[in-house]
Amino acid sequence: MKQTVFNRATEDVGNIAEFGHVNVRVPSQQCAIIFYIMGLGLTRDPYLRTGIDNAWINVGTSQFHLPVGPAQVLRGVIGLIMPDLDALMARLTSIQPLLQDTWFRFSRSGMLVEVTCPWGNRIRVHAPDAKRFGRMRLGMPYVEINTAPGAAQGIAHFYRKMLGALANYGVDDAGAFARIHMGLHECLVFRETVHALPPYDGHHVQITVADFSGVHRRLLERGLITEESSESQYRFQDITDLDSGKVLATIEHEVRSMRHPLFARVLVNRPLDHAGER
Repeated sequence: MKQTVFNRATEDVGNIAEFGHVNVRVPSQQCAIIFYIMGLGLTRDPYLRTGIDNAWINVGTSQFHLPVGPAQVLRGVIGLIMPDLDALMARLTSIQPLLQDTWFRFSRSGMLVEVTCPWGNRIRVHAPDAKRFGRMRLGMPYVEINTAPGAAQGIAHFYRKMLGALANYGVDDAGAFARIHMGLHECLVFRETVHALPPYDGHHVQITVADFSGVHRRLLERGLITEESSESQYRFQDITDLDSGKVLATIEHEVRSMRHPLFARVLVNRPLDHAGER
């Protein structure tokens, strides 16, 4: 009998064990609840940050964190997966009168819905697709960040060497990119663009790494640690060329250990499988 030969590399995860959240400040929690809960149909975390100064919004195993303050806009686009785009369109249509005179917009093309939040953050909502996104039916499969031409290859190298991540450089119809794999199904994508980038405004992403001390040591040696938050958390924001030290991209990373009390916490999500349910 012929023995099956498996490509074992397809099951590798890498050192970044979890993608936790995207954090952007919002000027109005009421508008945020209208957009993220009533419109997108996501679920406010019922256990943490339940006051009026911050909201944690669950989407599968990831979250949006929305502290109240001057608006922050991610320099790129956030990808989501939802099981029923018809239901999504109905919800988004229903909140239009509540978000007049804001940046809120949406449109659909086949199995993709493009949405802009009230403050300009861009979100792409995909239907489930096993070939692209695995078994995910509700979640945040990618965060795509715009970066300068010529930066993607060095960014992939940075994540491989400094964070022990699975990272690759590639070129597709939209241009050059670096894809950083996180957890089982999520990734950060750094997409080169010729368009001018707005100033970085402080938004951040949160990841969990297995080799917590090793990543910290390598970042500290290069002077890249920006905050020693706690025993199980630190932060950095500059992604650099490891030969020249040139900054290739800037986005704050909240880095947690797998011993952090919130690692792999089970998140409550409402069902979104039926049109008109929400």
